[in-house]
Amino acid sequence: MQFADMETPCLILDQERLKANTAKMRSHCAARGVALRPHLKTLKSIEAAKLATGGKMARITVSTLREAEVFARAGFDDILHAAGITPNKFDHVRRINSEAGKQLTLTLDSIEMAQALVQSGLPNRAMIEIDCGEHRGGIESGNNNLEGIARVLGDRLAGIMTHAGHSYSTNQIARIKEIADDEVNAATTAAKHLRAAGIEVPMVSAGSTPTVLHAENLDGIDEMRCGIYMVWDLSQFGRGICGREDIALTVLATVIGHNRSAGVLTVDAGALAMSKDIGANTFLPDARFGWLCDAKDLTPLGLSINTVHQEHGTVTVKDPAIFDRLPIGTQVRILPGHACLTAAGGYEGYHLLQGGFWPRFNGW
Repeated sequence: MQFADMETPCLILDQERLKANTAKMRSHCAARGVALRPHLKTLKSIEAAKLATGGKMARITVSTLREAEVFARAGFDDILHAAGITPNKFDHVRRINSEAGKQLTLTLDSIEMAQALVQSGLPNRAMIEIDCGEHRGGIESGNNNLEGIARVLGDRLAGIMTHAGHSYSTNQIARIKEIADDEVNAATTAAKHLRAAGIEVPMVSAGSTPTVLHAENLDGIDEMRCGIYMVWDLSQFGRGICGREDIALTVLATVIGHNRSAGVLTVDAGALAMSKDIGANTFLPDARFGWLCDAKDLTPLGLSINTVHQEHGTVTVKDPAIFDRLPIGTQVRILPGHACLTAAGGYEGYHLLQGGFWPRFNGW
């Protein structure tokens, strides 16, 4: 790829790294005897989705109905919308059912939403979400309402799902293994409770990238869901979950200003291009809003975006020689702290490192 004439900021996707990452995860799950339901909320790309599934147009995870709509129209089937559904979104679900004719499974965690789904007349099935420790969504596996929700759903019950999002809170593999164990126990305990009550549980679904990779026992789990493994980022690198050479998504940016007296240079990648997420700093303090790297070979330059404005990224320069090394107009590639939010910026698609362009979409 020739960067020189490209307008920046723009997303660069290393297709070969993406292929390697997705193939590795498919093989990993196959070896563990569980199905992989890749989460596509980060890349939001039909072409990337096909790589993630190994070409199979089925069994994917989304976080918005817009994602479900686009992937269903593209021909993907067996789509799990892994965020709690509410009645104000039922009309959108109807449109997807009508226009795409694909299987869209919803997620809920209350009797009220189960009743609303049944009363809506929608044919869609639903997963009951279990809270395995993150406390973001779901009910505990021992909650008295679990059986009630399942009985309201009846034959609409698609199964049990959970997500150990708190596995991203540590860089200790031993702790990730403990969280993975809690995740599996929460999901399988809920399923066992319902089955003991004579209720069929067709699917038990769990997963986050760290727990998928480090779970020691997946007995009772049918499928695992994960997504950041496709492109990785500095958050995962800092936790030791991936190598720097695995990161497939970067932002191409241009040096647009020098302020030698203040000891800073400016790039045209600010908050909208990189996001304001600094979660990577927990275990990689110098990540800040992204690492600057050589545009051609991704060699780190020892510089980070220290401050972001809407369209400006400010880089602290301690060695004055850097100004001569990176004159105004120089292009750099930036490793993102959190690839999901970086990709969610104002980008229309991915410029492939090997040549070509893949469109992406946004919205809810």
